[in-house]
Amino acid sequence: MSKFWSPFVKDLVPYVPGEQPKLSKLVKLNTNENPYGPSPKAIAAMQAELNDDLRLYPDPNGERLKQAVADYYGVSSKQVFVGNGSDEVLAHAFHGLFQHGQPLLFPDISYSFYPVYCGLYGIDFVQVPLDEQFQIRVEDYARPNGGIIFPNPNAPTGRVLALQAIEQLLKANPHSVVLVDEAYIDFGGETAISLVDQYPNLLVTQTLSKSRSLAGLRVGIAVGHPDLIEALERIKNSFNSYPLDRLAIAGAAAAFEDKAYFQQTCRQVIDSRERVVAGLQQLGFEVLPSAANFVFARHPHKEAAQLAAGLREQGVIVRHFKQPRIEQFLRISIGDEAQNSALLDALRGL
Repeated sequence: MSKFWSPFVKDLVPYVPGEQPKLSKLVKLNTNENPYGPSPKAIAAMQAELNDDLRLYPDPNGERLKQAVADYYGVSSKQVFVGNGSDEVLAHAFHGLFQHGQPLLFPDISYSFYPVYCGLYGIDFVQVPLDEQFQIRVEDYARPNGGIIFPNPNAPTGRVLALQAIEQLLKANPHSVVLVDEAYIDFGGETAISLVDQYPNLLVTQTLSKSRSLAGLRVGIAVGHPDLIEALERIKNSFNSYPLDRLAIAGAAAAFEDKAYFQQTCRQVIDSRERVVAGLQQLGFEVLPSAANFVFARHPHKEAAQLAAGLREQGVIVRHFKQPRIEQFLRISIGDEAQNSALLDALRGL
């Protein structure tokens, strides 16, 4: 702590990201990265941008990427926002769309960035408990609020909320922005983007870090009513007019255009997830139903912290959360076949 810090900085409690170990031989199943590389067309598009044009600023609006997203989802480009990772897109939404005076609502077990952003932007919040099966109860959100946000599928549980339930929530909250954070939607859920034309209070965010294997590129998107998108653009242009560089715009657009590769790798992850679930269940684990590229599991006779430490000793890293209700669960990312086998072999040894 420095005497030069403002009181605001002193009171912040920053987000702690998943560990990024330096050792290359570790089986890294702790940050939900895709085990399969990006689309070859995305790599080629980025390589084509490595020329003298890098001396020029990129398109501040990322129109090529916006149009690729619009074409993919069958919406207008005016309904699309792009930013530097979904973290930045979410930050702009917190800053520009959630109202002060009423609390923001989100699940008690959810993405741990949400309370951090509330602290950063001075937003009151209420964490709404999940039910005993770790599912969202839509009726619990029918109360006065300054906005609603939740991941779908939820993180770290992996449970997905059906589109019908999301529509029920939207109908119950017509005067609040409802933000559906779809980082993992492509691994087993149904996107709420199909509802944006019916509900002007709906904003859907996604990332290219998971299903499109571009975590290293830092690209996020939002889709919603043009009025919501305009608010995000106003925040963006007051903060950083050039959030995406030339390589990011080209690579992300090409990733959306390469539907065949995207569908193939998503299917590989889903199939691997089902095999990992079966393997864990054979070892006695309880595994929550997952529509994400990770599973959330606990063992009735083994402490989660001890399992995580034992796995680490064998070169396998998973994520252990110490918060109440889920301290006995491990969140395990789905890797490739060799990584998944290493995980299950290590657990058998334990």
